[in-house]
Formats: sequence, structure tokens, C-alpha cells
Amino acid sequence: MKRNFLFSWYQTPRGKLLKELEVDYLQRAITVSCQQSILQIGGLGWENEFIDSTLYKKFVILDSKQLGSCPATKIQAKSYLLPLQSNSFDMILLPHLLEFDEYRFQTMREIERVLKPEGVVVIINFNPWSLWVRYQFLWDKKMSDSWRGHFISQSRVLDWLKLLNFEVTTASGFYLNSVKSAQGKSIRKNCTISATAYGIRAIKRRYNLIPLTPIKAGKPRLAMANSITSTKQIHK
Repeated sequence: MKRNFLFSWYQTPRGKLLKELEVDYLQRAITVSCQQSILQIGGLGWENEFIDSTLYKKFVILDSKQLGSCPATKIQAKSYLLPLQSNSFDMILLPHLLEFDEYRFQTMREIERVLKPEGVVVIINFNPWSLWVRYQFLWDKKMSDSWRGHFISQSRVLDWLKLLNFEVTTASGFYLNSVKSAQGKSIRKNCTISATAYGIRAIKRRYNLIPLTPIKAGKPRLAMANSITSTKQIHK
């Protein structure tokens, strides 16, 4: 996994704007309480812009190169082989990770394993149909030479989540051709060809089957009709 393309992109004017949109998106996507645990796979270096590590003391960053903001707990490991217990995190963040992960689907399986039932996963990827991303990739040799990934469409990620029994709650696109406001109006709940990147928020669903108790066939009971003799019959 090599994410130099991502970090070089953030240094461009459009990359800086995308970073602002992603910060706004992640701030609104983190809805768990301060006592719950959050895992971010793939360090960015500017986590303090969308989460307060002193407030969320159970915030962990897992990265093969130990990237990430200093206050957070760091784990150096591979994303497709997480050294974590099953059902141990309430939320998992994947900011531009799957595109650079050679074992991306195995990573998704590990995320499903580590996430608690009804836990939330947030995924951010580049839009493979974005002309701006393609242009930057083809014409900037420094960025293209560092590319060790694969663009993934939003529909494919949705299929993966469905296969792993996740329920997608929101799928948003990040648009750089609109002016960002404090409310993040440049983030829309759809993704078209003009979107530079997209974000998906999904919930891990687990439905427990309730076994049906077999009904025992009871023996029929006979009811005696007119079993009580009337007083008139007794005197006769």
C-alpha cells in the first residue's frame, strides 16, 4: 500500500479544497459518544481537524507507517490482517484506504469482523470518473509514479457492503465546483461524474434467528355432555 498520490494531491489547490470538504464530512459523520471506541485505518496526519483526540480517548489509528496525529493511539499493522479482537469497535473510518490496498476485499472482511453489531463504518474514496483526478494522475509524473492503487467506483463498494450485510445510510459526493459553506452544501447525497470523491456511511446489521419451538400434539380430551343429572331425574 502506497498513498503518496493522496498526500501529493492534498498539496494541490483542488486537493486542499477536497481536504476541507472531507474534514466537514467526517465531523458530521462521527456521531458516536466519547465513551465509545473509534478505529481509523490509514493515517492522514491532520486527524485533529475533524476529531478531538483528548475528548475521544478511545480513538485509535492503525497504519503500516504509523502515520497520524500525535495524541491518538497508534498501531502499526496491515489493514487486511488486523491484530484486534472481534466486535471491539463502535466506528471505523477508512479515509482513502481501499484504493491503495492490494487486499481490499480481505480488508473489508476484517472490518466486518472487528466492528461491533450495529457499528458504523465510514468510507471515503476518489471518484474514478472524476476528470480532475484523472487529469492530475496522467499529467503529474510525480503523483502518477507514486500510484500503487486502483480506483474503485461507488457502486462496487455498495455491492461489497451489501454482501457483508451492511446497511448503507448515506452515500455522498464531494464537489469542488461549488463554494463550500459552513453547512457543507458542496457535499450532496449522490455521486455523479463531476464529483471528485465520495463518502459512504453504513451500519453493520446482525439479525438473530429465533428458533421456532415445535408444537406437541396433545391427546384429545372428551367432554361429557349433560354429566350433571338434574334434580328432577333423581326424584324419579
